[in-house]
Amino acid sequence: MDDVQIDGEELNAALQAGQDVQILDVREGWEYTLARLAGALWIPLAELEGRINELDRERPLVVYCHHGIRSLHAVLALRSRGFETARSLRGGIDRWSQAIDPNTPRY
Repeated sequence: MDDVQIDGEELNAALQAGQDVQILDVREGWEYTLARLAGALWIPLAELEGRINELDRERPLVVYCHHGIRSLHAVLALRSRGFETARSLRGGIDRWSQAIDPNTPRY
């Protein structure tokens, strides 16, 4: 599964280096209001199929949720639809808040 996941440290380094990474949040609305990654596009997992055209197939894509389970499901679905670079943020926003940005609220 390593090719479908990315660690927060690797994502953070890419963002700090100015790489053009698309970030997709697949959590529910109440979760999105509590905490989110800057610049992320919010499409709840249940809406992803109908809104897939909002994503750019040419840009690297990182998907996240709370702990990484829903984002893995999303990545597998996205890859089957041509998003070959889609990866799930390992540990989700919860691990991000612990390892990368302690200012990101935990819930």
